[in-house]
Amino acid sequence: MTYKPVTHVIFDMDGLLLDTEKLYTVSFQEICDRYGKTYTWDVKSSVMGKKALDAARIIRDSLELPMSPEELLEESRKIQERLFPTAALMPGVEKLITHLHKENIPIAVATSSASLTFEMKTSRHKDFFSLFKHIVLGDDPEVKNGKPQPDAFQVCASRFDPPASPEQCLVFEDAPNGVKAGLAAGMQVVMIPDQNLDHSLTQEATLVLGSMEDFRPELFGLPAYN
Repeated sequence: MTYKPVTHVIFDMDGLLLDTEKLYTVSFQEICDRYGKTYTWDVKSSVMGKKALDAARIIRDSLELPMSPEELLEESRKIQERLFPTAALMPGVEKLITHLHKENIPIAVATSSASLTFEMKTSRHKDFFSLFKHIVLGDDPEVKNGKPQPDAFQVCASRFDPPASPEQCLVFEDAPNGVKAGLAAGMQVVMIPDQNLDHSLTQEATLVLGSMEDFRPELFGLPAYN
């Protein structure tokens, strides 16, 4: 497989830079427990990378929870306020981001997380997130449609100075919806899926890795680790 060289890199955040996906699982399972329901991997994988209210609607409908999507979101937020500040960086992330920053490769984040949850999740990692040129959030007014639509990555590429074309950008994602969004934006996508994810949902990605620690920047024309 040959990969095309890139000059800019865009990262998803949840489950890719930060180990937050399991915190979402804990928060939704806590609510499901009240009604004797199970927050299954199938439901979880269907909402990964979606905007919060869309995700809540799917969870409510799939599990037939006796509440509105808005109520489910509100209940989950109360639990997440307690959990999100504990989020840790995923393996290999700090090494790659620090390396790309040092080599002056423009890097940015495109996340479905809205401002409020972004602040909670990144509260212990301010210095790390300051290394990115910019961060596009899920409630950004220019991002009209959430992933799997390409808006987040298109807006993110346009905010580099000067703006980057899609073929110049490499996207890192963990979720099938995010991979679809990156490909729809015309970008190459490295996928680092949760090991529980069905392999059939990883086939569209340009490259699939088990961990960020396995990434070799030179495959995409980026400076190699020294």
